[in-house]
Amino acid sequence: MLKIEGLKSPEKLEANGKSVPAAPVQIDEHIRDSPRRLSFQDAGFRVMLSNNFDAKTRMKTACRVIILENQILCRQTRARRLSMKNNRCFQQFSFESDLGSYSKAVYGNITTPEAEVQVFDYWKKAPKLGEGGVLEVIKWAVCWPICALLYVTVPDCRKHRWEKWFMGTFFLSIFWIAMFSYVMVWMVTVIGFTFRIPDSIMGITFLAAGTSIPDAMASLIVARNGLGDMAVSNSLGSNVFDILIGLAVPWFLQTAVIAPGSIVHINSRGLVYSVVLLFLTVAFTICGVHFNGWVLSRKFGLLCMIVYAVFLAFSVMIEYNVFGYVNMPMCTE
Repeated sequence: MLKIEGLKSPEKLEANGKSVPAAPVQIDEHIRDSPRRLSFQDAGFRVMLSNNFDAKTRMKTACRVIILENQILCRQTRARRLSMKNNRCFQQFSFESDLGSYSKAVYGNITTPEAEVQVFDYWKKAPKLGEGGVLEVIKWAVCWPICALLYVTVPDCRKHRWEKWFMGTFFLSIFWIAMFSYVMVWMVTVIGFTFRIPDSIMGITFLAAGTSIPDAMASLIVARNGLGDMAVSNSLGSNVFDILIGLAVPWFLQTAVIAPGSIVHINSRGLVYSVVLLFLTVAFTICGVHFNGWVLSRKFGLLCMIVYAVFLAFSVMIEYNVFGYVNMPMCTE
């Protein structure tokens, strides 16, 4: 049996939450006493540790086993610490269902309907002028109709009464996002026609920014939680979804269901150049993340914003026929 030191046993946790380091253990003893079920990888490593292989191979395998076992023990230690912390945190909450545990941990000890109204239904009460000023009152007056509409139609699963209706909340939220998006597209079209701005420019600028705010907020939330890979995947995946599903489904419904046999005309030839620029920006993002060591830094974020500004400027100039005649003028009526 191969005797190699260097693997530490998991830290012991006392009642006060402090960790006590333990002495190193032998790798062969740890493998022999390990109670977990062997995977194919573990079984292969244990075979390679036998005397059927040369000393160099057994040494490399032992080092690899030490690294893997140390990672497993670290994850188990962190899981125990998090479990103890959560147990101390959730002991103060009195709701019986586990579905509301996240809301309880975020919003505090909410055990009565009056506390729920105070925390979740704060929008019903108008702010005072002395607290937030006139702008806060105007913001409340503008948002109040939307909040009232969502309050009536979408169950608030953060509350104890509706905590089992989370799937209904999810689908109704998607429905209202679709309705708000339709209204936003209609308003952007009317504004662009009023100021004689081409539809393609309104789509590249205002419409793209309006529909990408939820994606940006989702990426911001997961990035702050240390999930940078999820933030990047969300930004790239949303563009793929918008192109392959967001365009394909309306075109399919128009040409196959509403008007079978018809075709959809694209009025701007400048979109070809915009699509090429879009592919270049995606390639720049992937290459930039790679050369930055797969780390999202402040400088890289600033560089991405500069590239977006350049992309936006070139797209607007192309649509306004600065580099050649690619876009027909808008109709006056």
